[in-house]
Amino acid sequence: MVALVLVGHSRELLRGLRAMLAQAAPSVAVGVSGGTDAGALGTSAPMILDAIRDVLAVAPDGVLVLLDLGSAALALEMALDDLSPADRARVRVSRGALVEGAVRAAVEAAGGAALPDVLAASETPPALDKLPDDWPADGTAPG
Repeated sequence: MVALVLVGHSRELLRGLRAMLAQAAPSVAVGVSGGTDAGALGTSAPMILDAIRDVLAVAPDGVLVLLDLGSAALALEMALDDLSPADRARVRVSRGALVEGAVRAAVEAAGGAALPDVLAASETPPALDKLPDDWPADGTAPG
């Protein structure tokens, strides 16, 4: 099965998303890397590397990494450089939105999808708009 690693800047955000995924796809292993020990925002290559290695150990079919913001990509790149070539070959990085992408990826992974399919699901925009059709285009509340 494919596992997920969520990389972000807020430990609380990532914990909440992991809890959401545990309900949507309880069989999927999810690692998180974000926030600092002092409770501040941030992430680091060593934290990301630990999260990836933790889930690689239980994910025979690979790992998909999802990011909250582009600035996490630099730390992720450094973490990936520290993986063995064999482990690095089992990791993919999604360009998808963190929350929607993670939910779609977790559901696909729980269904037994292969890593390329889990990646594709994470990057595919939702088929349905989040707002009802009668919601005004200018973002004001309907009424």
